[in-house]
Amino acid sequence: MQEKLKTIESEALEQLALAKSLAELDNIRVKYLGKKGVLTDILKGMKDVPPEERPIIGQLANKIKDTLSTELDKAIEAMKVKEYSAKLASEFIDITLPGRRHITGKKHPLTQITEEIVEIFKGMGFQVADGPEVEIDYYNFDALNMPEHHPARDERDSMYIKDGVLLRTETSAVQIRVMERQKPPVRVIVPGKVYRRDDDLRHSPMFQQVEGLMVDEHIRFSDLKGVLVSFIQQMFGKGTKYRFMPDFFPFTEPSAQVHIGCAVCKGSGCKTCSNTGWLEILGSGSVDPEVFKAVGYDPEKYTGFAFGMGIERVAMLIYGIDNIRLFFENDLRFLQQF
Repeated sequence: MQEKLKTIESEALEQLALAKSLAELDNIRVKYLGKKGVLTDILKGMKDVPPEERPIIGQLANKIKDTLSTELDKAIEAMKVKEYSAKLASEFIDITLPGRRHITGKKHPLTQITEEIVEIFKGMGFQVADGPEVEIDYYNFDALNMPEHHPARDERDSMYIKDGVLLRTETSAVQIRVMERQKPPVRVIVPGKVYRRDDDLRHSPMFQQVEGLMVDEHIRFSDLKGVLVSFIQQMFGKGTKYRFMPDFFPFTEPSAQVHIGCAVCKGSGCKTCSNTGWLEILGSGSVDPEVFKAVGYDPEKYTGFAFGMGIERVAMLIYGIDNIRLFFENDLRFLQQF
């Protein structure tokens, strides 16, 4: 039995020395050290060896097994180095070739405009607030002094999910939520998506707004005008013409639209401004006392103003774009211009 074990060891070492690939080395491992390998069979047959020889045979078999395992590991490592060196020798890398450039993405033009608007109002002390896009009637309409018969509440204008629940039509709903949890002074802007049943070259069923709210003691309409004029000059450039036109909104009184001089025709009249020389950019006004009552503010003590603008509208004016759909079509030819 001892001679047989030594013969097995000699054969295995010879085969290891002659192996030319990792596959051949693996076959040798299976043949001698595997579950059904030669050495494994011998160790399983130790019961047939005379009792007095078992210690000697067992010790020798284990020694040979350890030797073969060690030599096999060395052979595998040497073979890996050899194959890797051969691979390097056979491959050629031309280091003079230019590298592959990774094309970096850029912010969407609407994101750029939103960030610019937010930074302007942050500079005037406004904080950014956020709220849910799926809203209930109370925050979207009732608390904003919009009665049940108001046309904006009709299913032809608003997108309802179920009775009393809809996709918000304006971010003013967030202003109510802010006032419910915060006592004056309040100075916030609310950027976000809103949804209305409207679709043409200048309107989209989904668009983005930035609304602002300031509430404190002794806030006047002149404060509103000062904030908005500062915004216009920073956003559209100093010297931009503007005007405040009387209007009506259920949640502000008095209310006003804000127009700027048409950037396309410079005020002479064109298709973009409907030949008026002016373009509306936002609505605004002093907060109606009924809104303060809905959130528990004392309208005799506090006053405030609110305003809201469409981000797409501002972007269209700044970039001279006449079709709002371009912002949502993901056409790289369009987006790469920004």
